[in-house]
Amino acid sequence: MLFGGLVALMAVGLPVAFAFLAINIVGAFVFIGGDSGLIQVNRNAVQSVTAFALTPIPFFVLMGEVLFQSGVAMKAIDAFALLIRRVPGRLSVIAIVAGTVFSAISGSTIATTALLGTLMLPNMLERGYEPKMAMGPIIGIGGVDMLIPPSALTVLLGSLAGISISGLLIAGIIPGLLMSAMFLGYIILRCYFNPALAPVEDLDEAPSFWERWRPFVVYVLPLLGIFALVVRAMTAGWAAPTEAAALGAACTIVAAILYRSLTFEKLMKALLGTVAVSGVILFIILGATVFSQVLSFSGVVNGINSLITAQNLSPSAVIIGMILILIFLGCFVDQVSMMLITLPFFMPLVIKLGIDPIWFGVIFLICMQLGLLHPPFGLLLFTMKGVAPPHITMNQIYLAALPYVFVAILVLAMIFLFPPIATWLPRLLGT
Repeated sequence: MLFGGLVALMAVGLPVAFAFLAINIVGAFVFIGGDSGLIQVNRNAVQSVTAFALTPIPFFVLMGEVLFQSGVAMKAIDAFALLIRRVPGRLSVIAIVAGTVFSAISGSTIATTALLGTLMLPNMLERGYEPKMAMGPIIGIGGVDMLIPPSALTVLLGSLAGISISGLLIAGIIPGLLMSAMFLGYIILRCYFNPALAPVEDLDEAPSFWERWRPFVVYVLPLLGIFALVVRAMTAGWAAPTEAAALGAACTIVAAILYRSLTFEKLMKALLGTVAVSGVILFIILGATVFSQVLSFSGVVNGINSLITAQNLSPSAVIIGMILILIFLGCFVDQVSMMLITLPFFMPLVIKLGIDPIWFGVIFLICMQLGLLHPPFGLLLFTMKGVAPPHITMNQIYLAALPYVFVAILVLAMIFLFPPIATWLPRLLGT
């Protein structure tokens, strides 16, 4: 009844946050008990959104907003364009490299995709790039933003699942870089064997050594330095994730001011964008917390978990089942909804079976990333449609994203078979 009501409310267009809130009120009244259930809803609501562990979310979102609103991101793209010159699929390669760097300083997948699509897609199409080769890298690298810290969704997952937030943030670095490297390998090989996909550009004479490297040193290295500072602050014990996120946001603002790129109006736009995104996320957290408690009081979580454990399945079989469920859900619902629907059932099983929660968290993140990329309702697909020229069809966008979906599935399989890919760095750094 709870899930049926939730699906019905979402189907008629009610936002996820309000659908969960409505179901929570009904569920609390029925399963927890009348007025006392509603009082419990109110108490849980206050506790959930005032949790200190959630405060990295607005800071991570703010970092990306400042980066994009100030125009520093565009200067970073120009810096990569000067360095990357003679390589098959040059502009697609630049999109992957620039997107990877933006992932290390932005907490928003949509912002990265929208920025690269707005700045690079028209230029790529104008130079004769095949539309799928132009759009695919931008869509693919947007999803990597979820893995490489800072990531608001990673913080949200860690909070809802009870997984170490700092450990989960660090665990996403190697899988994210591995995925970016595999995207690059795919692009270069495709364009090498089929140059028509990305015609060779007539570049101006190469500038001097310093002229080529100066924009990289001025605009890219400081961004990488902020990323390194945030990660080091968490791993060395200098700061908790919240404090590290605040430090990163402050450094990003200072950097934009030093570049003379941040006006008061741009700062206000960045702050308003941060409030809008963070407010929605916190409202959804409110619903998720109460929903989990309603499920516990109703007995459904214990019932389903007992049913699964009675089958004597191996931990690997259970994880494969969870992956298939998440990939299926990713076809129809957004990433936050995936967390809200599945975590109350998945995490008790993960704990009971002795599965490494950080390893599981990385697998969960990649499954959510797949939901961003694959048809029919991948959020980044619609983001690309919003910034693409009018003649680009949704079918073209679907086909452009498919190779990167397959690469992400390959990385998912590698992490499933070789867990140290995800767990080695957090253990090395003691997070």
